[in-house]
Amino acid sequence: ESSPPKRHSSTHSSRRTPTTRFLRSPKTRPLHKMSMMMQPGIILLREGTDTSQGKAQIISNINACAAVAETIKTTLGPRGMDKLIFDGRKVTISNDGATIMRLLDVVHPAAKTLVDISMSQDAEVGDGTTSVVLIAASILDEMKSFVEDGLHPQIIIRGIRKAANLAVQRVKDLAVSMRGGDEARQLLVTCAGTALNSKLISNHKDMFAPMVVDAVSMLDPQLLDLDLVGIKKVSGGSVRQSFLVEGVAFKKTFSYAGFEQQPKKFSDPDILLLNVELELKSEKENAEIRITDPDQYQSIVDAEWRIIYDKLEACVASGAKIILSKLPIGDLATQYFADRDLFCAGRVTNEDMMRVAKATGGVVQCTCHDIQTSALGHCQHFEERQVGDERYNLFTGCPRSRTATIVLRGGSEQFIDETHRSIHDALCIVKRAMRSGEVVAGGGAIEMEVSKFVREEARKIEGKEQLIMNSMARALEVIPRQLADNAGFDATEVLNNLRMKHAKDEKGRWYGVNVDVEGITDTFQSNVWEPAPNKVNSFAAASEAACLILSIDETVRNPRTEQPGAADANGVGLGPGGGGMGGRRGKAPGGMPPMGGGGRRGMPKGVRAFKGRGGA
Repeated sequence: ESSPPKRHSSTHSSRRTPTTRFLRSPKTRPLHKMSMMMQPGIILLREGTDTSQGKAQIISNINACAAVAETIKTTLGPRGMDKLIFDGRKVTISNDGATIMRLLDVVHPAAKTLVDISMSQDAEVGDGTTSVVLIAASILDEMKSFVEDGLHPQIIIRGIRKAANLAVQRVKDLAVSMRGGDEARQLLVTCAGTALNSKLISNHKDMFAPMVVDAVSMLDPQLLDLDLVGIKKVSGGSVRQSFLVEGVAFKKTFSYAGFEQQPKKFSDPDILLLNVELELKSEKENAEIRITDPDQYQSIVDAEWRIIYDKLEACVASGAKIILSKLPIGDLATQYFADRDLFCAGRVTNEDMMRVAKATGGVVQCTCHDIQTSALGHCQHFEERQVGDERYNLFTGCPRSRTATIVLRGGSEQFIDETHRSIHDALCIVKRAMRSGEVVAGGGAIEMEVSKFVREEARKIEGKEQLIMNSMARALEVIPRQLADNAGFDATEVLNNLRMKHAKDEKGRWYGVNVDVEGITDTFQSNVWEPAPNKVNSFAAASEAACLILSIDETVRNPRTEQPGAADANGVGLGPGGGGMGGRRGKAPGGMPPMGGGGRRGMPKGVRAFKGRGGA
């Protein structure tokens, strides 16, 4: 009989077995490598990196977007509330969705998508910035149950995009084209009034709506560049004292002695626009002039005076009565022009100078010599007028009037700022209405009609996408529901009445929420109109944002990039003491010393360490 093996030899054999097998046969090496790759615990990301993935991550992103929408949903509609936001320096009171989203400083990576679509809606259309956020959040909320049930996000995304395409096409089919003449102007005034309904100045829309339409009508119809509509804010007085200038108006610039002697009113003047400094300048600090005779110094001084006088004489010889310059016009030039009954203004901003050039037909000159008559601008009337505590220069009756100026008055800075934002939204709406020439009814009517259409089309589709499209149809009803909630009405009853009215016949397609009395009304007959591109862009942007958020199944967050001095995306330190190469201290790859990081280390001899941005 063979005796059993000793314990120590067995132990020794078991310890040697993996190594022996690995070294004994080369054929077993691939199998060993595969087993090593399947083992857990392989670290691919930097220590401290936070990763979230899977279903829980999608639901977390949806909840974050819902929290953002919860913040601004009460600002929707004519009965919406305002938000007061204090950033530590300035107080902002507004119910404009884009302004609120920008000032909220959202830090959640996925929720920032809603900020982006709100900004894009403001840039593209000008209005509907709150609606697009609410629709996107509502779509995500409706799809949350499907994600929890395990439905694949790509199936959900496919259903959302199909429903969004149907919604956009339905809006285009329902759009009503504008006619020319006075009827088109009245329609534009109605669109501007609808945009102002939900603003702080809604009680004054009878004055501001025609003013906005007149301002846009003065622009080049091919370009409709809203940058040429200047908006000036003057504190004090009543908001009803705001007025429109059919031309250019800008605040009186800094002036020297002799300015009050200049005339402040002209009829049919020529205007000279300069980018030249009309001021007596001394030599530069490092200038050196060597003279042998003291009389030579006087000749140098006389030459300097001769240069400035040549410029002034050339300006007077051009025949212009008004001289404007982007650069300073000194006290000598101011008195020189005053003695000859001319008006001058220096340090005119580039924006105002360009608008004057557009309106008067003048060309900005970079020299005072050889000024051609064709380079001068012209207007019928110029006047310096007192507006509140400020004095404004007004150019009216311009032959090439492709610009306008709206001067806003108000009692407080916050009120004037909100009025400015409201006027900007109305200007954008009128611009879109003039370009597209198509409008739809507001007040939640178009959302209810599109919702009914998507629900009917969903019945023709088999499979899981039918459920997705039905949920998408319910999501679009968030606009009339929120309008009713903000007005203090019973949203369930109002929505049931709207569904019934839209389902009966085509005559109910324009029925929306009546915010004056609890109920529904034909918003098209009530003159609640919006440009069709507004709704098209809202539906498209909201659905794309929802699809983007649903397609994110993993978030990787490196906490080191959130700390001062950490590396940015390009591997450059952004704060004091941050490592220059990837934010690390010590040696860089390849044994090289660090570049710019770690205080004095890695710097050439004789170079001092200094604090500041850039990792030093």
